[in-house]
Amino acid sequence: MIMEFNILIVVSILVSFVLTLLFGVVYIDFLKKKMYTQYILEDAPERHAQKAGTPTTGGVFIAFSIILASLASLTMNQTLTASALIVLMTFLFFMLAGLKDDLGKILHKENKGGLTPRNKLFFQIAIAILPAVYMTISGQTYLNIGHWVFDLHYFYPLFVIFFMTGVSNAVNLTDGLDGLAAGNTAVAMAACVAVCVISGRIDLAIVSGAAFGATVAFLYFNRYPAKVFMGDTGSLALGGLISTLAVMGKFELWILLIGFVFFCETMSVILQVASFKLTGKRIFKMSPIHHHFELSGWSENKILAVFSLISFIFSLIAVILFKYLW
Repeated sequence: MIMEFNILIVVSILVSFVLTLLFGVVYIDFLKKKMYTQYILEDAPERHAQKAGTPTTGGVFIAFSIILASLASLTMNQTLTASALIVLMTFLFFMLAGLKDDLGKILHKENKGGLTPRNKLFFQIAIAILPAVYMTISGQTYLNIGHWVFDLHYFYPLFVIFFMTGVSNAVNLTDGLDGLAAGNTAVAMAACVAVCVISGRIDLAIVSGAAFGATVAFLYFNRYPAKVFMGDTGSLALGGLISTLAVMGKFELWILLIGFVFFCETMSVILQVASFKLTGKRIFKMSPIHHHFELSGWSENKILAVFSLISFIFSLIAVILFKYLW
């Protein structure tokens, strides 16, 4: 049975990979014809101006590839569980919220024309309520690291909402250079596959595998110089997917290691804002931190390689520790 499960995880990866490549070609052509392209922030690094006009909302074909590959593999494996369905539903809702944001930018023809921060936060909180309520009703209100268990009881839904909103925004912040969000998400999803297999959650491993295959395939279109951007459509959705997998699979605290780069990107923004408000000075040349390295002379490919390597190292540590403590 273990071999069968492993095969279906591989099937999920391959199906998602192929679907992303096929959908990508068709969808990018559609975006070019409809002129659904990216508008660049005025305060972005100067060389980002050349990215203006690149098709965006690529997260649409990432999402559909993941969902179709997951449903097919889960059905074949007869593990189309409530947990897996909630993960996919939450992922779809995050994608639609991100799409609404991207379409607003396209229609208003400016990067700030999408959802307001308050409206975006409202959608994220509303979506996170679904897994929060499900896990609370099922009595899984605890956090655990190995044999150490911390039951949050009725505070758990608040934790889930904060956690999922934070991770979704963290991946969104990382999506600032070609391939950066996709590359680091691919590494994180590979770690999620391993963690879910170790804990016996093959249903979630299949979904994680589909996400891994899709994000690796997306790099074909998104690596420098990018042919398409995932937009908030993709980054909010993938952040939501990582966090929902962690909640349903009960490895929430491990995301600090698995998503270490996302955490660093978020902290760089928080530290930058806090430092400027308190002292009037900036810690970094620009935040999130990938822009600091970009303005320091690093190429986008070098930043992608270094950040992905860091993600790999911390994800590997997470998987090894998870296996040891399990």
